[in-house]
Amino acid sequence: MTADELRLHLRYSGWASRALLEAAATLEEEPLARDLGVSHHSVLGTLSHIYFADAAWFSRVADPGMDFRPDPVSMELLRTKWTNIQSRWEQWADSLADPDLARIVAYKSWKGDPFETPLWQIVLHVVNHATLHRGQAMAMLRQLAFRRRQPI
Repeated sequence: MTADELRLHLRYSGWASRALLEAAATLEEEPLARDLGVSHHSVLGTLSHIYFADAAWFSRVADPGMDFRPDPVSMELLRTKWTNIQSRWEQWADSLADPDLARIVAYKSWKGDPFETPLWQIVLHVVNHATLHRGQAMAMLRQLAFRRRQPI
């Protein structure tokens, strides 16, 4: 894994998440929040989960003092805060050099358990986590009979 490859993954993940947000924004409030029996219940719940994970991991690797809370989430919050976190990930990655990727990041789980993980593994986890849940959200959009003129 190189810093350039890591940047490519983060940029792709940001692009794909923004495209999904744009697609989800076409839904009315009820279908957006409808429980479809997926791990995070609804399109909005799934997008919110991705946002909170992106923010939590960013705070662990780049901005330990960052204030983010799992408040009730709206599409407007996601358009502003999640898009901001995606941009911050990309800007942060611009400063990385290959040796930085081996840095060990110490952090605690939500339960308070301590962990240490190489930076490159965390970033790939963030990207892969978002990919998994974007796929779930897109399937929910299709269940809701969503149709898009251009492929995502």
